[in-house]
Amino acid sequence: MKFSVGDKVMLKRTGEEGHVVAITGKNMVEVDVKGTVFPAYTEELDHPYLKWFMDKSPMKKKTVMPEQLPVEKTPARKERMARGVYLSFLPEFRAMDMEEIVTEMKIYLLNELPVNIRLAYEVRMGERLVFKHEGNLHAFGNIFLHTIPYADMNDQPRFHWLVTGPNNTVAEGVLRIKPAKLFAHVDAIQEGGAPSFEYLLAEELQERKKPEPAIAAPKVVATPGSLPKAEAPKQELDLHIEKLRSNTKGLQNAEIVKIQMDTLEHHLRLAIAHRQDKMIVIHGLGKGRLRDEVSKV
Repeated sequence: MKFSVGDKVMLKRTGEEGHVVAITGKNMVEVDVKGTVFPAYTEELDHPYLKWFMDKSPMKKKTVMPEQLPVEKTPARKERMARGVYLSFLPEFRAMDMEEIVTEMKIYLLNELPVNIRLAYEVRMGERLVFKHEGNLHAFGNIFLHTIPYADMNDQPRFHWLVTGPNNTVAEGVLRIKPAKLFAHVDAIQEGGAPSFEYLLAEELQERKKPEPAIAAPKVVATPGSLPKAEAPKQELDLHIEKLRSNTKGLQNAEIVKIQMDTLEHHLRLAIAHRQDKMIVIHGLGKGRLRDEVSKV
């Protein structure tokens, strides 16, 4: 069944009515139902005109005596499984020179958890803030966040997110998609796979840990004729977290990177203050996230 932008539609599964706001593919549209916009397959939609006609039909229904009314059983709702919080990317295609190319990405947040959440979200290109959003999202709900040009996706924008749930539970992190991985997702969609691709942000929300009490630095008492020694800059700085913290249990990746970058900035200021011309920074291999952050400093 074909639909056009502005058409009234009805969800076959729930009977809810809405209207088409965008055509995103051969068998895919975006539907607005009571202010919530989400993607849907055309096979899941129907025109509501037949239902309207039947509701307004003057045909008299056969009167049934109260004692003859059957007892209706309330259908049991199928319990939805908690999957986590996802960031979903829906590419927009446009025909050009006998082929379809991606012009932009539509980005949604999917809350597949049985609890309401609050989202703090922003996108950065280098030091430039591209988009920012804060708001609430109900359990098993989704929300359209924004669009981003596909050319900008090749520059690996950083998607920062912080999800807060009940009882002070949280999850946070930063998502970056490498160009090779992005191309693979788009190829899979063009070959007839799912209309979008998703990234899992958090499977569950964890209780926010209380910050460790700061250890007061020992006071240096200056004796007559002497001055306290200033901290000397380092010629070689090892940023492996084991070298910076004796106990790393329970630290999330975002917390580890923050500790490492704070340490780097501290020792860089020392080196600059002492006019040190060079310093070796050991960041290791890993997944390259720390290396990328170090390169930006």
